[in-house]
Amino acid sequence: MAAGLLWAKRAASYLRISVPFRAFSSVVKDLKYADSHEWARINGNSATIGITDQAQDYLGDIVFVKLPEVGAIVSQGSSFGAVESAKASSDVNSPVSGKVIEVNDELTTSPGLVNRSPYEKGWMIKVEMSDNGEINSLMDSEQYSVNPPIFFTYKRRKGPKPKARR
Repeated sequence: MAAGLLWAKRAASYLRISVPFRAFSSVVKDLKYADSHEWARINGNSATIGITDQAQDYLGDIVFVKLPEVGAIVSQGSSFGAVESAKASSDVNSPVSGKVIEVNDELTTSPGLVNRSPYEKGWMIKVEMSDNGEINSLMDSEQYSVNPPIFFTYKRRKGPKPKARR
């Protein structure tokens, strides 16, 4: 019985079908990861930044993405934007410091790209890094997979409580 359930959960994970528990989401090898579930794709002196598959899976369907303006200065570990889903909202922290050189404007009209393609089409900002040494404080894919951060902080959505179903 347990083996069949494990197989079903793995199959559902590959098919991206919702199941009550998903052990771990996909991790891309050439990225760096922050404890707060953001990733950075380093290319020379620039970094493309987004949230991890685990973060988007935890939040559920993303309905709104708030991003900074081009030219804004971001600091490692500090919030640069936010994502909101039907059940929660969360700040998005920058894994590196620097100046925002590009913003994914497509997320304004299609925030669900973060869910469908967190590592490709769902990227959020590109940053010209001011300190390449900060990369050393980030986790590689193996570290993130083996010891993923357990806690994901988020704020519950404000507003009236949903009506109970009968």
